[in-house]
Amino acid sequence: MKSTPKVAVGVLLLIVGVAVGWVVAKTGAGQAVDLASLSDLERVFSERMRNVALVGHFTVEGREGGGRPERYEVARVTKLNDGRWRFNVRMTYGSVDATLPITVPIVWAGDTPMVAITNFAIPTVGTFTARVFFYQDRYAGSWQHGDVGGLMYGTIESIES
Repeated sequence: MKSTPKVAVGVLLLIVGVAVGWVVAKTGAGQAVDLASLSDLERVFSERMRNVALVGHFTVEGREGGGRPERYEVARVTKLNDGRWRFNVRMTYGSVDATLPITVPIVWAGDTPMVAITNFAIPTVGTFTARVFFYQDRYAGSWQHGDVGGLMYGTIESIES
């Protein structure tokens, strides 16, 4: 019976290994495309979104007011395979304050990149649907979180190191 703890530890390590593999696959860790393969627009977007903060407001449908403040700090944005991009972002929302690698699809409308997610799960935060575009020093879009949704908008500001 002395082998029972060893078996339990082995099963636990197997579960942890599978979980880590799932997280790596889900976040796209280690799958960045070669920088030389980026188009000019993709390169400009990637460079523009390094060490920045998205500072603005979000509205909630059915509630009056000009919008609540929001801030997302982005360390970097990296293109992955299949049109997905990894945003290393610090989010503070209610009692949640976390830095997460969030991998989302980016679609291009001409020269404008847009995050396009539908029923997208963000660990510790929830499931969202959103369309958010980035143009020059601004971002704007719509969002949905369960039965609650609204608009978001603001500026892209450099974070001084």
